Amino acid sequence: MKYSANSVWENSDYYDVAVIGAGHAGCEAALAASRLGFQTVLFTVSVDSIAMMPCNPNIGGSSKGHLVRELDALGGEMGKVIDKTFIQSKMLNQSKGPAVHSLRAQADKANYSRTMRQVLQEQENLDIRQMEVTDILAEDGKVTGVQTYSGAIYRCRAVVLCTGTYLRARCIYGEVSTQTGPNGLQPANYLTDSLKSLGIRMYRFKTGTPARIDKRTIDFSKMEEQKGDERVVPFSFTTNPEDVQIDQVSCWLTYTNEQTHDIIRNNLNRSPLYSGMIEGTGPRYCPSIEDKVVRFADKKRHQVFIEPEGVGTNEMYIGGMSSSLPEDVQYAMYRSVPGLEHAKIVRNAYAIEYDCIDARQLKATLEFKAVDGLFSGGQFNGSSGYEEAAAQGLIAGINAARKLQGKEGIVIDRSQGYIGVLIDDLVTKESHEPYRMMTSRAEYRLLLRQDNADMRLTKIGYEVGLIDEARYQRLLKKEVEIHKEIERVEHTNIGTSEEVQNLLKQYGSTLLTSGTTLAELIRRPELNYECLSPIDRNRLELPYDVIEQVNINIKYDGYIKRQQRQVEQFKKLESKKIPDDINYDEIKSLRIEAKQKLNEMRPVSIGQASRISGVSPADISVLLVYLSGH
Repeated sequence: MKYSANSVWENSDYYDVAVIGAGHAGCEAALAASRLGFQTVLFTVSVDSIAMMPCNPNIGGSSKGHLVRELDALGGEMGKVIDKTFIQSKMLNQSKGPAVHSLRAQADKANYSRTMRQVLQEQENLDIRQMEVTDILAEDGKVTGVQTYSGAIYRCRAVVLCTGTYLRARCIYGEVSTQTGPNGLQPANYLTDSLKSLGIRMYRFKTGTPARIDKRTIDFSKMEEQKGDERVVPFSFTTNPEDVQIDQVSCWLTYTNEQTHDIIRNNLNRSPLYSGMIEGTGPRYCPSIEDKVVRFADKKRHQVFIEPEGVGTNEMYIGGMSSSLPEDVQYAMYRSVPGLEHAKIVRNAYAIEYDCIDARQLKATLEFKAVDGLFSGGQFNGSSGYEEAAAQGLIAGINAARKLQGKEGIVIDRSQGYIGVLIDDLVTKESHEPYRMMTSRAEYRLLLRQDNADMRLTKIGYEVGLIDEARYQRLLKKEVEIHKEIERVEHTNIGTSEEVQNLLKQYGSTLLTSGTTLAELIRRPELNYECLSPIDRNRLELPYDVIEQVNINIKYDGYIKRQQRQVEQFKKLESKKIPDDINYDEIKSLRIEAKQKLNEMRPVSIGQASRISGVSPADISVLLVYLSGH
C-alpha cells in the first residue's frame, strides 16, 4: 500500500505547474515555466540528484552539441552551466564542413549538478520538493493536480512528466537484479499504474553504463592522450569566450582486442542481455560492448575512451564499454585492455530498465493528446541522452506555460532546428528503441548549424519571454553587421597585382588572369575570409562570430540557397492543414494501413502525415485530392 485512505490530504500551496523529475529535462521545464511567471513545483526522489549525470560525464557531441546551442538560443540553461563546469572542450568534426561541427565538453559531474541545483534554488516562482509522485489527478480528461507517496495532493493546472529512467527502474548485471534507479537511487514504482489508468500506452526500454575505474590503477603510458582545443568555444551565446580559456584535463584513448572479445563471447550465456533476463529494448546507436562484439564480429578492436568524472574524484569513466555482464567477467574484460591490466572497479557497469511512453501519443507541443494539460519531456518520451532530454524539457515547460497564458504552443519545425527534428521524429515515427539524435536525421543540416543557432531561434525565445531585451538587441546588431559585410565583400573587386598573386601562391590557389571579387576568392576551397585579410584594404574590425557567419554564408552560398528552396517546398506541405474532424475511413482510395495510421496519429498537416510510417507518397496524393474537394 502507498498510504492509507485517511492519510490523503490537500496541500494548501497552490501551483500553476508541477514538474515531475529533476533530471536534465525537468530542470529546463521547471526553469522555463517559473521564468515565464508561473508558480512551479519541481518534484524529485532526491534533491541531491538534481541534474545528475548517471552515465557519460560530458555534454554535447555530434548533433547533441547542436541541441545544446539551440536550447541556449531559446533561453535554456544547460549551455550556461556546462560553460561554468567543464574540464575539457573540443569542437568535433573540424576536418569536415561546418554543418557537422559539434561542441563536446567533459563535465565535472558533481560541479555540474551542484551548479544547476543552485540555479534552481535561486529561481523565483520555483519550489523544490523531495517526494515521489504516485498519481496524476485528472477530471473530464483535464489535469487537476498530483498526489504524492505521502498522500499529499498538490493542485495545479499543468503537469510536465520528466521521469527519466526512474519508473519501475531495475538495475541489472549478471544475475544481480536490483529494484533501483540510477546510481542506487530509489525507483518510482507507482506512477506507471496511474498513467495507464489515464489510457497512456507504455514501453519498456533499457540503457546501460560502463564501470568506473580508480584512476590510480590505470597505466596511461599505454594509451593515447586526448587533449582539448587550444582555443575553447563556449556553448552559450551569453558566455564571454575569454572566461572559458582554462587549463584543461586530458582524456585517454585505448582499444579492446581479441582477448577482450573472447572473454565476452565465452560469457554471453551469463549476460542478462542474451539470457532473456532483460525485457527492455536498448539503444541501437549506443550499444553495450556485448552487442558490439556480437554485431560487429569482424572488428578486431573497438575504441575505449578513458574520461575523468571530475577534478575532485579519482573515478574514470570507461567510454565505449557499457555492459551488464557479471562482476567477475567485468574484471577480466576490463583488465584485458591495454592500460587497464591492474584496474580496480569503483562502480560496476550495469544495465537499467525503465518504463517510458509511446511518444506518438503526444502533440508536437509535447502535450498528451488524450489528457489536457499533461506534458512530457526527456527519456520518458523514449529518447536517450542528456541533451535530447533537456531540449524536450525546455519545449514542454514553455508550452505548459503558454497553455496557461491562453496562447498557442510553440513548435520548432524540422527546417528551424535539430530540436524540431528530434520532437517531430518522436511524435510521428514508431520507435522500438531509445531515440538518439544524429546529424543524418536532419534534412536541412547545412542550414541548421551549431554556429547559427542564435540567428535561427533567439527571436522565438524573445517572443516567448525567455530572452531579455539586451540579448535580443545584440542579435539584431549582429545580423546587420553580417548582412553589411557580406554586401561589402560581394562588391569588393580584387585585381591581379603582385601582392594578390603572391598570396594566392602561398595557399596553393590558382593565379588570377583577370580581376574578380573578394567573395569569389573566399568561395575557393583553400581560401577563406581571414586568410585574405592582407589584400582586403577596407576590412573592418568585426567580432569573431560575425566573421564566421560571413565566411560560411559566402563559401557555401550555392548549397545554402538550394537548401532554402527545399525548405520552401517543405513549408508548403506543412502549411496544408488537415481538419481535426476528418474521417479517413471515408477516403476510399486510401490503403487500409494508411487509414489506420492516420486515424491513430491524427496529423495536423500534410507534411506531418507524409512522415508517418505506413503512409506512402501515393496515400499523400490521395489525401491531397480529397482535401482539395472539401
